[in-house]
Amino acid sequence: MIIFRYLNREILVTTLAVSSVLLLIFMSGRFVKYLADAAAGELAVDVLFTIMGYRLPGFLELIIPLGFFIAILLAYGRLYTDSEMVVLSACGISQAQLVVITLIPAFMLSLLVALLSLWISPTGARATETILAEQRTRSEFDTIQPGRFQALGDSNSMAYITEVSDDRTRLQTLFVAQGGREAGAERHSVLVAEYAEQAMHPEYEQRYLYLHQGRRYEGQPGAANYEVTEFETFAQYMKPPNIEASMRGESDTWSTAELIGAEDLERRTTLQWRLSLPVLVLVVALMAVPFSRTDPRRGRYAKMLPAIVLYMLYLGTLSGLRGALESGSFPLMPGFWLVHGVFLAIALLMLSWQNLKLGRQKRRSRRAAHA
Repeated sequence: MIIFRYLNREILVTTLAVSSVLLLIFMSGRFVKYLADAAAGELAVDVLFTIMGYRLPGFLELIIPLGFFIAILLAYGRLYTDSEMVVLSACGISQAQLVVITLIPAFMLSLLVALLSLWISPTGARATETILAEQRTRSEFDTIQPGRFQALGDSNSMAYITEVSDDRTRLQTLFVAQGGREAGAERHSVLVAEYAEQAMHPEYEQRYLYLHQGRRYEGQPGAANYEVTEFETFAQYMKPPNIEASMRGESDTWSTAELIGAEDLERRTTLQWRLSLPVLVLVVALMAVPFSRTDPRRGRYAKMLPAIVLYMLYLGTLSGLRGALESGSFPLMPGFWLVHGVFLAIALLMLSWQNLKLGRQKRRSRRAAHA
């Protein structure tokens, strides 16, 4: 039990550290993308951390298997380079026992990944898509920030306001500059209004910005024939923002209960994908044990690169096969299970080959001792 607790503590602590670093990297990249949308006025700043919180389970279901795989390589690699594994082997810990000890935390993490992929992650995906859908229905009026120049949508317009009401229904002191070409000549317009209000057009049922008590200056740069128009009320259509941030697809938002018993191909593929992620944890645990074996002269990072390459090949094959299954170009059965079977066979072959090598080494040691 002391050895069991020691090895499991080494694996789990390293898994936590590695997964935390990987999660920080993944989330930083995603957050920068959302932050760029917010800077462009396409996402509200106050929903960024909410979205990241809902996306967290989806990141973890893919990060935990990789973190666990690397953790075994690092933890056992250190034990081999410090000759602790030699001591454990001398105390009677065989290769088979080491595999069993490794599979116990693997089962625990597999259950955690199953909980994430089957329940928590789809719930977070639905909540994220709801927030993004709400952001898509906003107009440029909702995204504009006071006290700064800000581009409006995809047009050549730049706006500046001094103040926004708390309920975001009224803008105070609005300035809008717009550039473009008309009849081959470059023309610019500048619009200034004392205040503006947002309302739904009664006939078109679309959002319009009504500007009050202002002027519009329009003309060609460098020319003196600018047109000046004074108005009491000026209506401007507010185009909804084009938000690129979205989930991978609608399938990510479906609950597992909706997928069970479904007949269509996409739902059955999604269910099989979610079930295959916990299996991934168990298979990579078996693959990591032989890869972690090294000696002090080579160091514990000697097999890190080929191990990572094999893992990426494993995960990349699963990801690529998902698209093939959804399109119907590959049969749903065996589907993902064929890939799991192939890599499980590779892991078992590596373990068998390592056992054969250990057996030959022990026989040579006995013959040398008798000689």
